[in-house]
Amino acid sequence: MENKALFYYILNLADDKLVLAQRLSAWTGHGPFLEEDLALTNIALDIFGTAKSLLEYAAKIEGKGRTEDDLAFFRNERQFTNCLICEQDNGDYAKTILRQAFMDSFDYLLYSQLAKSKDETLAGIAAKSIKEITYHKRHSHSWVDRFGNGTEESKTRLQTAINELWRFTGEFFETTDSDKELAKQSIAVDASTLKGAWEKEILTLLQKANMTIPLDAYMQTGGRKGVHTEHLGFLLSEMQALPRMLPDAKW
Repeated sequence: MENKALFYYILNLADDKLVLAQRLSAWTGHGPFLEEDLALTNIALDIFGTAKSLLEYAAKIEGKGRTEDDLAFFRNERQFTNCLICEQDNGDYAKTILRQAFMDSFDYLLYSQLAKSKDETLAGIAAKSIKEITYHKRHSHSWVDRFGNGTEESKTRLQTAINELWRFTGEFFETTDSDKELAKQSIAVDASTLKGAWEKEILTLLQKANMTIPLDAYMQTGGRKGVHTEHLGFLLSEMQALPRMLPDAKW
C-alpha cells in the first residue's frame, strides 16, 4: 500500500512538471526578445529534467516494467494528475509569466521541504531541483514586478492574467489521506501546510506590482483526480503524437 501511495504522490509531482514544461516549450523561438527567449527555453528544459527524474523514480516504485517514457507518452488525459493551472493555454507573455510565478513560489516551498525527505531518491531530486527553482522564481517574480510597474498595457495584461488564473491556485494545496500519511512518515509534504506561506509571498508580490486578486473567485479542482480542462487533451495529442506513431523507435 505504501509503495502505491508513493507512486501516485511522485506521479502527481511529475505530471505537474511535465505538462508545465510542455507548455513553456511552446515559447521557444517566440519570446519577446532573444535573451528572454533563451531564458524561458532553459527554464522549460530544467523542468523537463525534473519531470524525467520523477517519472523514472515513479516507474521504479511501481515495479510493473513501465519506463518514464511509457508514463509520459502512453497515458491518456484521465490518467494524468497534474494541477489544472499547468495545462492552461500560454496566452500572452504576462499570463505565462504569472502562471510561472505562482508555480515557482509553490515549488520553492514544496521542494525545500522535499529535500529533507527520508526517501533518499526523492530528497536528491528535490535538492537538485531547488537550485533551479530559485533561479526560476527570481526570473518570474522580476517580470511580474516589471509588468505591474510598467505601462498601462502591461498592467492591464497582468491584471487580466490574475483574474484568469487565480481560480486555479487553490488546487496547489489539495492533499489526500495517503499524502498525509506519507508526510507523517517524513517522506512526502502535506501541501496544505504551505498555503499560508505561499499566499503571503504572492500577495506581497502582487501588492508591490499594484495588482489585486479576485475576491469572489471559485477555486477550480479536478486535476488530481484526472478531470481536466479542454486544454490538456490538445497538449497531450501534440506531445505524444510521435511516440504513439512509432512506439518501437529507438533514439
